[in-house]
Amino acid sequence: MDGTVLVADDDRTIRTVLTQALTRAGCRVHATSSLVTLMRWVEEGKGDLVISDVVMPDGNGLEQLPKIAALRPGLPVIVISAQNTIMTAIQAAEAEAYDYLPKPFDLPDLMKRSARALENRRRAPAQKPVSSGADQSTDLPLVGRTAAMQTLYRLVARVMNTSLPALVTGESGTGKSLIARAIHDLSDRRNLPFVVVRPTDLQGVDGPSTVIAKAKGGTLLFDEIGDLPDEAQGRIVRMIDAMGDTGSRIMATSQADLMARMEAGQFRQDLFYRVSGVTLAVPPLRERVDDIALLAEHFLARAERDGLPLRRLGAGALELARTYSWPGNVRQLENIMRRLVATSSEDEISRSEMEAVLLTQPAVEPLRGATDGDKLSASVAKHLRRYFDLHGGMLPPPGVYQRILREVETPLIEIALDATGGNQAKCADLLGINRNTLRKKITELDIRVTRRRKLM
Repeated sequence: MDGTVLVADDDRTIRTVLTQALTRAGCRVHATSSLVTLMRWVEEGKGDLVISDVVMPDGNGLEQLPKIAALRPGLPVIVISAQNTIMTAIQAAEAEAYDYLPKPFDLPDLMKRSARALENRRRAPAQKPVSSGADQSTDLPLVGRTAAMQTLYRLVARVMNTSLPALVTGESGTGKSLIARAIHDLSDRRNLPFVVVRPTDLQGVDGPSTVIAKAKGGTLLFDEIGDLPDEAQGRIVRMIDAMGDTGSRIMATSQADLMARMEAGQFRQDLFYRVSGVTLAVPPLRERVDDIALLAEHFLARAERDGLPLRRLGAGALELARTYSWPGNVRQLENIMRRLVATSSEDEISRSEMEAVLLTQPAVEPLRGATDGDKLSASVAKHLRRYFDLHGGMLPPPGVYQRILREVETPLIEIALDATGGNQAKCADLLGINRNTLRKKITELDIRVTRRRKLM
């Protein structure tokens, strides 16, 4: 690697690490904690590459990018930032940054990107700046410092101003529709309509043409396109073909594996290739555990803005949240945070409060492939393992046996009573216990008995 690198960061440790690594790689390095100094070096013609932080004591690094481009066209700038949101990635792309990396960054990765930037420093920037009318205040719950989310942010930045069809995939609750909306709202189509198309919108002779007219060249989103019937899929294909190359941008979301459905004959091949120009995969929350604290803070702050009490997660509560599987993903996390804000008795949400809520939530996925004889035992075992895991390597409080028996016993008796129409003699016989024992259990467990006619 050869060239002169200008490093601007107010963190002395980062300046030292980058200086040493770049020097060992064969570069000459000028490092500073001041944007004023950085801009003076740029004006003097120094540097073949700039690596700059965003928040600096004397200004914002992103705001300097247009000035750098004006002074030194083609000089690549790699932006590094601790502001790990999709907006930072978008702003970096809009300001024609060569690349963007979140803090804490992976040093070998940064070195590879720096080498590539130096090799291509005379090439024109790949991104075109968008108009200055962008709404930078959008409060998107798309935050994350994990590698998977940062990769997604960079892909959004690259494709938002293209006309490529976009397919956003991911599990329920990951934020697929939010990603689609972000691509539209931050693109050069932001002032045109964003239309979510439903199957009923496509019905009738004039349905497709009405949808096209409503979009006015903006964006058409087909939400959960994999669930649409074949007839609706055919209408979409014909509608896309009728629009041609100058029509609205096509976007779709799907939690189903469209490739697998297509191979199984459950999804049209011609539609698949019309909506999958670029695929953006949104990772599930269990694969981005390090983002849980950021997201929780975001939702707690949002709850406060909505008039609920200010709360914070205790260390024990956060530890439990990190071990949970989050089958409902970000949407489930938001709902749980709002529930905890409303029910917590203290400013800090405790481990026991988090445990009580998580124990009422579903496991990662329903059991598949189990036989009728082992479904119950497998489900109970899964629940018990999760119960013990929620204690973070420590034992639960004494009395587990009785607590678990009561959790199983109560619904068993209630369902048996319902099945026998409240007839306690029949219920006792069904359960295989003494009638007096059943009466005692009903009293102890405070079970309400309703007599009614039941045909069994």
